[in-house]
Amino acid sequence: MSDSGLKATITSAMKESMRARDKVRLGTIRLMLSEIKRIEVDERIELDDVRVLAVLDKMLKQRRDSIAQYEAADRQDLADVEIAEVAVIETFLPTALTEQEILELLDDAISSSGADSIRDMGKVMAVLKPQLQGRADVASVSQLVKKRLSN
Repeated sequence: MSDSGLKATITSAMKESMRARDKVRLGTIRLMLSEIKRIEVDERIELDDVRVLAVLDKMLKQRRDSIAQYEAADRQDLADVEIAEVAVIETFLPTALTEQEILELLDDAISSSGADSIRDMGKVMAVLKPQLQGRADVASVSQLVKKRLSN
């Protein structure tokens, strides 16, 4: 039963956080590992790096949504907790794509899928999603695709 590279890195970071007595980082890492473990137990599989990235990406999106809701409700104390968790989760994700890189990937995906209208958006997103996992907000890229294909 071998750990994926990313999962092993997260486990190692948990141990370092324990030694450093960094409660915020440790709590967030434990949340990440428990979510990974929950999926492994539910599906009876060992997650690979791609799947672990997908889990972390989902957790990041959930926290960003929570931040927006807390700030709208004027609960900055709760938003600050979520912001701290986002910072920890982001340390385990690959470097984010620049806007220029996203646009290049978008153009390549549109040409390779032969998309010419908004009806082909699913084809384009199917090509893009694996390349964006953990490196860009898929929802915002989806808006770019929609904009590009509607012109």
